[in-house]
Amino acid sequence: MRPLLPLTCTRRRWLQSALGAGIALALAPALRAADEAAPEERWLELTSIHSRKTVRAVYRRGADYDAGALQSFRDLLRDRRNGAVHDIDPLLYDQLFDLARAAGVPAHYEIISAYRSQESNDKMSAKPGSGVSKKSLHMQGRAIDVRLRTVSTAKLRDLALAAKKGGVGYYERSDFVHLDTGRFRKWIG
Repeated sequence: MRPLLPLTCTRRRWLQSALGAGIALALAPALRAADEAAPEERWLELTSIHSRKTVRAVYRRGADYDAGALQSFRDLLRDRRNGAVHDIDPLLYDQLFDLARAAGVPAHYEIISAYRSQESNDKMSAKPGSGVSKKSLHMQGRAIDVRLRTVSTAKLRDLALAAKKGGVGYYERSDFVHLDTGRFRKWIG
């Protein structure tokens, strides 16, 4: 009969024992399968440069979007001029997450502009030389203007262009990148 392990025996030493090693080897495929089956958690930290409010949330687990997180983001990304809110395309959040991952940094974004009501967009596009589209995807909750902390906007632009997941506008003087979920296109503003 094998003696019981002393109470002071560490887990590592137990696993290194012949019995522990045998169990660990037997359980390894099941543990690996459990790890592989665990849904990926996607999170973002969004900070409005205008309100200085920040929302950090896990917005997706596997294929399932978290309604509470989407609501928190929606409230943060409201039209800053009149307070109007609109649903935001979840694929936009996936773009942000993927770009941060490609940059190798946490997904901490500064938000310059997101949802725009028709009223706000009309005022902005009426200004000569504004560069604001009369049919902006901002009005549909499908566009966002951002900076990714610790990453230059030029690098963020390059990563977005390589991803080809929607429109990419680069505004070097204003130091932000426009991203949207429309067809792939690019421009300099």
